[in-house]
Amino acid sequence: MRRTAPVANAVGLLAGYALDRLLGDPRRWHPVAGFGQAAGALERRLYRPDSTAGAAFTALAVGGPVLLGAVAAAATRHRPVTRAVLVAAGTWTVLGGRTLRHEATVMGRTLRDGDLPAARQRLGHLCGRDPSTLDESELARATVESVAENTSDAVVAPLVWGAVAGLPGLLGYRAANTLDAMVGHRSARYARFGTPAARLDDLLNLVPSRLTGLLTVAVAPVANGDRDRAWQVWRRDRNDHPSPNAGQCEAAMAGALGVRLGGRNVYFGRSEVRPFLGDGPRPEARHLKRAARISGAVGLAALGLAAAYPLTVGRLAGAIGRRALIATVGGRGSGGVVDRRVPGGSGGRPRGRGVVAARQGSGW
Repeated sequence: MRRTAPVANAVGLLAGYALDRLLGDPRRWHPVAGFGQAAGALERRLYRPDSTAGAAFTALAVGGPVLLGAVAAAATRHRPVTRAVLVAAGTWTVLGGRTLRHEATVMGRTLRDGDLPAARQRLGHLCGRDPSTLDESELARATVESVAENTSDAVVAPLVWGAVAGLPGLLGYRAANTLDAMVGHRSARYARFGTPAARLDDLLNLVPSRLTGLLTVAVAPVANGDRDRAWQVWRRDRNDHPSPNAGQCEAAMAGALGVRLGGRNVYFGRSEVRPFLGDGPRPEARHLKRAARISGAVGLAALGLAAAYPLTVGRLAGAIGRRALIATVGGRGSGGVVDRRVPGGSGGRPRGRGVVAARQGSGW
């Protein structure tokens, strides 16, 4: 099983990505939509305007899918074909790369046709900004920024967590990311209740967002981008964004396309002014097809890394962990820890167990 499980996970990731590439999101009975409805019902039962209630809500809403994935993984421990099928289904469910690229392409075509009302209506498929007063440039900017950030959230991060933790990683990440979209934004209702969900999402995306930025730099030439310029902009501007993760993706995309992102964002009921990322003109309709092409190339590169991980680094880490466990168990006697410094001694003091506590902030 030690050999078949990594192969099954890798095959499942490849097959699930292929399904998303070919079919996109399920049109009906989408499991993520069902999860959102269940999470909404749970929120109504647990809501109080404090972070303790938010932490309980987040733990239950994310813990359920993780437990489901762990049970499924354990049940298929000796069934690699079934494991691969489940991982493929889970990967297809949580990915959103085809839909993301499709929305960017449609937005670009709509803007080129000069149909601003239709473009404004379409923006809601990508982000939560108020489109009522946005012109072509601002609609294009919102689309490029959404494509950049969601390439990490909807493609790279699920693949990373699927590679590292299999089914529990896939389902747990998508649950946490969905909760962040539901309650993790700043508002009067969620100012404290949504903090745990937002913090968890930030934590889970720390590595994937930076990987997305680096891969965007690497694949910039597929959209006639300058890799050196993308690298320079990414290094210079990636930490200017108020989000610890979004700036990694948006700065790299700005450099790859040779445009300037950032500025004033208007949401329903509030507005934010964000620092500029990148140099050059503001995005136009012609940049959206290039952004979609970069997003697709980043997804393919991330897939290659994710599929290779269970067979290389993951297998090595598992082997090291098993050796460490065997060494630890082998060094213990039935009555405690053997004190080898005392001839014939077997009653040395038991070793204490440390507890690592993670401290969480109150804002985001």
